This record gives sequence, structure tokens and C-alpha cells, in this order.
Amino acid sequence: MKRIAIFGSTGSIGTQTLSIVEEYQNRFNVVCLSCNSNADLLFEQVTKFMPKKVAINDIESNHPLNDFCKSHDIELIVGTNASHQLSQYDDVDLAINAIVGSEGLIPTFNIVSNNIDLALSNKESLVLGGHIIMPMTNNQSSNIIPVDSEHSAIFQCLVGEPKNSLKKIILTGSGGPFLNRPIDSFDTITKEEALNHPNWDMGNKISIDSATMMNKGLEYIEALWLFAVEREQLEIVIHPESIVHSLVQFVDDSYKAQLGIPSMKVPIQYALSYPERLNNNSGALDFDTMNQLNFFTPDFNRYPCLELTMSLVDKGGNSIPIMSIANDYTVELFLNGSIKFVDIPNTIEKTVNKFYSENEPTIEDLVQLNEEIKLYLGSKL
Repeated sequence: MKRIAIFGSTGSIGTQTLSIVEEYQNRFNVVCLSCNSNADLLFEQVTKFMPKKVAINDIESNHPLNDFCKSHDIELIVGTNASHQLSQYDDVDLAINAIVGSEGLIPTFNIVSNNIDLALSNKESLVLGGHIIMPMTNNQSSNIIPVDSEHSAIFQCLVGEPKNSLKKIILTGSGGPFLNRPIDSFDTITKEEALNHPNWDMGNKISIDSATMMNKGLEYIEALWLFAVEREQLEIVIHPESIVHSLVQFVDDSYKAQLGIPSMKVPIQYALSYPERLNNNSGALDFDTMNQLNFFTPDFNRYPCLELTMSLVDKGGNSIPIMSIANDYTVELFLNGSIKFVDIPNTIEKTVNKFYSENEPTIEDLVQLNEEIKLYLGSKL
């Protein structure tokens, strides 16, 4: 039985992971759960799965989870960096990092340091620290299995293929809720409109990232690290139907694509069971109703966040980590009404310019950078 730890267990990926675990109780044993502050849902999860260790950043002292953990000999870790502490626990076969945003970096670092296989949903881990994390995987026995639908698709397409046979990776993106909206009306976009993705059911942060297509920029950088390719080997195309989750092109100009309905259950389950495949009841494609598949080049005028992210690959230094951290807080600014949707890319770019250094950051630098940007942008919250 595979012992698993879930970081971000109360979020969209975390709850879907637990639904798969519940379906395959004879294969998976939950030993660790962590979340930010959703104590009520975490309490439900703990009573159902009975892990050995639990971590939460913020909880009321009189919440019943406290007494339940005490009476059932479950270690409860509480505090700002609770997930960081939990991620040092090494009696785990597979860790799922589903933490949202830059807070997922340190758990990824600790998990890989402990030679634990990692099912990675937190793309910011590699966007911020790919230059640190990936060399570690080369020197240790830890494997990273991507959970993002696009990177999972690429991973699946490359299984069994010699590395020197790869010519290009094509990342697909739906274009989000504003694919066909007139650009001159972006100034009036509301939070509710930005959260209303046409194909995917996701958490708030990733939904806004999809609306700006910042998510595709982050995935672009993550793919550079995950698959050890050059920028010239990566292409992004808009695919509104979200059926082809990504493609790879080989040196003989043949292609492989991974197709499926827009459901995160498939990539999550694949990461949990890899290298096996398990039955899945999330649904199959209906070729009778699937009339056409469309692909076209993204318009940077519509998606300035995507253009900014790709341009920073050449800038180097600490520019990409700044961009990623700034995006976390800028999305929060938009969600709480402090800035408009159209202000998101400019706010991020200004933050990059303010904190930019040519030096490649260490883990300690990244932690410090997060605190400085949090203070800078947090003052606007």
C-alpha cells in the first residue's frame, strides 16, 4: 500500500486526490494532510482518513480538530510554516504538493531532499526554484510526476521515448473566459466574470491565472525545467475545446497527443498510480458530438501576462521568481477589489523592475524575496 502525504488537502486538487484515495482504499494510505486555514474541512478529512500527522497554518484554539488529534494520537502542527515542518517527515512513499502559489516551494524542496516521489501540482515550485530542484532530482532517487493536465499529457506522451527523439513540445491552453471578448472592454471585467472558466472547475487563484493566461506562462517555464528542453523547443497554442491537453513532436515530424475530457481526476490519478493505470469514472470522449478541434496562436495584446512571462526567460536573474511571487499577491489584490483586471500585468511588471537582480537566487534568497514582495504589495491590500 502506497503511503501518501497531501499538501493543500482542502483545495480543489487536494479534495479530488482524496476522492480517488477513497475509491482505491486498498492501494493508498493517507499519512499526512496539510492546509492553510480551512479547519472545518480538514477536520472532516482527518476523521475520515486518520493520518499520522496534520498541519494547518491557522486554527482557533477551541476548534474540535485540536482535541480530536490529541485523543487519537495524531500529531497536529500549527503555525505560519506548518506545511514546511510537515514536509520534513520522510516516512512517505508519495507526496502530493497541491499548495497554491509560491508557498509550495519549501515543501517541494524538502520532499525532494528526502528522496520522496513527488506528484507536483504546484507549478510555482519549479518556476521559482527549478534551477535548484531539478539538479537535486538528478542526484537523488526522487521522481517528479506532474499533475497539471498539460504537463501530465506531455509526460505520458514521452513515456518510453528516447530523449533524443523529442523535437518540440506544444502546450495547449483554452484561452480562458475572455478568448472572444473585445479587448477594449477588459477595463470592465468583474471578479465573477474572471472566475467563470468555460471548461474547467478550479480554485480562485488558478481561475484568475487562466483568465490572464499567466497560468500558461508559468506552465511554459515549468516545462522548460521538467522536460529539460530549450525555449525554441516549446510552443503555446490556443485550443478552446480543452480536449487535447498537450502534444509532442518528434524528430521524424510525427506527433503524439494526450486527449480527454476537461477533468483533473485523470492526471491526479495517473500521478498517484504511476506507472500503472487504474479505472476512472470521470467520463470518456464522445466522438459523435465532438465536431471539431481548433488551434491557433495566442494574441499577446489579449494576454500581456503571457508575453511578459515568456520575455523574462531571456532576462534571467531573479526576474521569473519575482514575477511568480508578485502574481500571487496581485491576483489577491484583484480578487478583493483593490485593482482592476487590466492592472494585473502592469502591477507585476512594476514589481519585477523594483526587485530585479542579475543574480540567480538561492532558496534563502527566494524566502526573503517572498517576504519583501509580500510587504510591498501587501500594503495595497
